[in-house]
Amino acid sequence: MYIYRVYMHSFSSIKLSELTGKIQQVLYDAFAAQTYWVVADITNHSFYQQKGYHYFDLVEKEERGGGIVAKVAAVAWGNGAERIREFEIVTGQQFKNDIHVLIRVSVSYHQVHGLQISLLDIDTNFTIGLLEQQKQATLAALVSRHPDFIQLVGNRYLTRNNQLKLNTVVQRLAVISSGNSAGYQDFRHTLEHNHFGYAFKVDPYFTVVQGEAQAELVQQRLIDIYSSGINYDAVVIIRGGGAQTDFLLFDTYIVGRAVAKFPIPVITGIGHQKNETIADMMAHTATKTPTKAAELIIAHNRTFEEKLVQLRQHIIIRSQQLFSRNTQSLSQLQGSVINTTKDLLAIQKEQVQEHHHTIIHTSRLMLLHQQQALMSVSGAMLVKPRMLVTRKLNEIENTVTKFRSASRLYLQKKQSDIVRYESLCHLMNPEHILKRGFALIYQNGKVVGNAAALQPGATIDIQMIDAKLTATIHNKKANHE
Repeated sequence: MYIYRVYMHSFSSIKLSELTGKIQQVLYDAFAAQTYWVVADITNHSFYQQKGYHYFDLVEKEERGGGIVAKVAAVAWGNGAERIREFEIVTGQQFKNDIHVLIRVSVSYHQVHGLQISLLDIDTNFTIGLLEQQKQATLAALVSRHPDFIQLVGNRYLTRNNQLKLNTVVQRLAVISSGNSAGYQDFRHTLEHNHFGYAFKVDPYFTVVQGEAQAELVQQRLIDIYSSGINYDAVVIIRGGGAQTDFLLFDTYIVGRAVAKFPIPVITGIGHQKNETIADMMAHTATKTPTKAAELIIAHNRTFEEKLVQLRQHIIIRSQQLFSRNTQSLSQLQGSVINTTKDLLAIQKEQVQEHHHTIIHTSRLMLLHQQQALMSVSGAMLVKPRMLVTRKLNEIENTVTKFRSASRLYLQKKQSDIVRYESLCHLMNPEHILKRGFALIYQNGKVVGNAAALQPGATIDIQMIDAKLTATIHNKKANHE
């Protein structure tokens, strides 16, 4: 007790709350009402969905070596959490560890919780622009390092692959996809249930198609396809939808080079609705979804079939023309034979009359034989054209039957197109757009398309799927491209 009292009397002391209060006051005086735009990486991220809280660390790393230069804990709730949700919708990028972001933060100090960095806003254009810069750098590297099979002509990349000629009929396919991909199932279903009854042989080459680190696996599957020795008509690379960063594998240098150089036409159906990946640019043909890739192959085969149908129709018409021309020739020959026969009969009759008295019996026998011969020739001439006419009538009836069948198939196809267009119109219904998280902004009862006419202090109505909100604009900041 004595020692304790001596210690207490030797030094002046304050309470911890007084010290933290001083710290709080100093930080408040330094940072109150100020915000800062900060570039950093996200680590140690945790999200509590029920409360809507995000806890994470902001980290700055060395440009070379990757060592940590600065690190601070941060939090986002309320409007900050809402900005994160909007960021994920616009960019398709999940707010998670190891992403590079530009965020607006405020600094505060709590006597219990300590220093707090609060996220107020996040710049979506920064993240999208960073990905685009990486993509353009990769494209430039591909063109500069491989001019023998990748060239930039105008706005289009000419590659060895997209200069290949697709076979007239595509039936044998190699498919690169993940084994549990719904996109792969959609692709197979579309091919197997096509309306024209086309048969396809599909060989799957399953692999992981997500994450930049898996680019070498995709390249290896292309090598496996080439090494198989199978004469594939095309290689199809497919993947279902996902976040934008899920497609970074298809923007890698390794995959772009492999696709551009591949000796078999490559068709992509990666499922990226917004942008075109480097794999799409290097491939023979790019489609938006696995289903679209299957429809493209079916349509390609249908084009060949339609050419065959047109050729068959041309042959039929030409044959009819030839038969018609020969029928006329036969008719002319028949008339010539009849006229010649009549002339011969007249001459013979005159000769018979001159020698009537001397050779009457012989003449009658000769006339009888001549009449029989003429009847045989005349009968043959009459029966043969009738047979030709009957055959042509049968061919015409067959042609009419085929035309009716083709017309019925054409009408069925058009009805299918109408159903598809109705589905597209249904999907474009504003009510469905609102259900996906979008909103309509009104001012004075009119829809506002951009923020040019909106100023701070103005009142706006926000129409969401389940409610209509009225808000006042407190701040306006223009987005710069």
